[in-house]
Amino acid sequence: MLKLSALDLEDLAVISAQMQDAVLLAGDMRYDPKRKQFVLIANRFAWDGADTPQRRRTGLHFGRVLSVKTLNMRHLEKDEVLSLLSITFAETDAPSGELLLTFSEGATVRLAVECLECQMGDLGPAWAAQGVPQHPLDDDDSEEDASL
Repeated sequence: MLKLSALDLEDLAVISAQMQDAVLLAGDMRYDPKRKQFVLIANRFAWDGADTPQRRRTGLHFGRVLSVKTLNMRHLEKDEVLSLLSITFAETDAPSGELLLTFSEGATVRLAVECLECQMGDLGPAWAAQGVPQHPLDDDDSEEDASL
C-alpha cells in the first residue's frame, strides 16, 4: 500500500503517475471551503509492480485550496464514472498556483491553492482489475484511428 505526499513538482509527478487511470464517481469529490480542503476517493490502477493487474481504493487530499472550478462537468450525474489522466501544477504567484486534475472526455477540475500540498494514501487491500489501461504511444496511430 502506498502513502505519498507532494510539496513540489517532482513529488506531484510521482503522485500523478500513480493516480493515472484511477476511476471514480463524479460524486466522490468534495470541497470544504472552511477547511480549505479538496478530497476525492478513487479506484487507482496499481502501476507499482503487481504480477496481475490490480486496483486499490485510494484517497487524494489537497490542502490550502482557495477555490475550485470545473470544466465540462456540469452535465455529470454523481454516479457517472470519470477516469483521471493527470495532475499538474502551475505557479501563479509563488508559492501559490493552480492544480489541474484532467479527466477523460475533457472534464477538468482546477484548484486555486496557496501552495502545493497533496497527500495520497491507499485505503485498503488490492483486488483484481478487469484489464490494463492502454494509451497510444504514437500520435500518428491515434490520428489514424480517429479517422476510421
